[in-house]
Amino acid sequence: MSIEMDESLEQFIRYIQLERNFSIHTVKEYQHDLHDFLTFCKCEGISDLNEVEYLHARLYVTKLYDEKKARTSISRKISSIRSFFRFLNREYQLDDAPFSSLYHPKKEKKLPHFFYEEELLKLFEANVGDDLKSIRNMALLELLYASGIRVSECISIELGDIDLNYSILRVMGKGRKERIVPFGHFAQDALIRYVDEARPKMMKNKTHNRLFVNLRGSELTAGGVRYILNEMIENASLKTKIYPHMLRHTFATHLLNNGADLRTVQELLGHANLSSTQVYTHVTKEHLRRTYMNAHPRA
Repeated sequence: MSIEMDESLEQFIRYIQLERNFSIHTVKEYQHDLHDFLTFCKCEGISDLNEVEYLHARLYVTKLYDEKKARTSISRKISSIRSFFRFLNREYQLDDAPFSSLYHPKKEKKLPHFFYEEELLKLFEANVGDDLKSIRNMALLELLYASGIRVSECISIELGDIDLNYSILRVMGKGRKERIVPFGHFAQDALIRYVDEARPKMMKNKTHNRLFVNLRGSELTAGGVRYILNEMIENASLKTKIYPHMLRHTFATHLLNNGADLRTVQELLGHANLSSTQVYTHVTKEHLRRTYMNAHPRA
């Protein structure tokens, strides 16, 4: 039975959207990974997925290494293609052995980047202001640091998801798993000011319920969040790069540095496995080592 590439890809995308209920971001990653692989197959003269063999799988992975792709990216692409072939095996009895036999490359052990408390204080102090943009930016920064939420979770927050009286936030995380996250009074004050003073004026003639908006009143995007944070870094004259996940890393690291237990941090971050949270224990150990080496007279 012939299995047409583009049609089978469309079926798989519908499956992960409707049956597996994957997030928009995850679906886009699958689409990108599988489109790249199918383009490779076509270049190899393959027009039917029945023709894919282990040799083609090895050639594809070799191509990714030749292109200097990160190991994490290669590992993700292999996982995407495996899932695709498992789906085809279930639907069309296609042999899914070509990619199931591949080993995932070992992940590079990189410690997450985070801000030291002094750097973060400087970032907050440099961006205080009374204009609409400054009020919005401060609310965004305070909430990201106070809650440790992902940028995808942040831009999806609606007004009904946040309780400013009790300082709690309802977040829809990965796999459509809902969790409740608390935040402190600094974030509470910044959010109340933003919701009362800035957001109504920024909305103009828009009527949606998203919490964070751009200066035209439209929903803030992930790219918009990155732009805002980079602008705030420039205002603070900090010689470092920033990305939204860095504030999530900072949130977890500062909690552990100040005595929070690992299980609590896992719950707050929305990690399914404790192993995902344990990376931050390595960060705190490295922080302790550096502090010791800098401070001890005989170090």
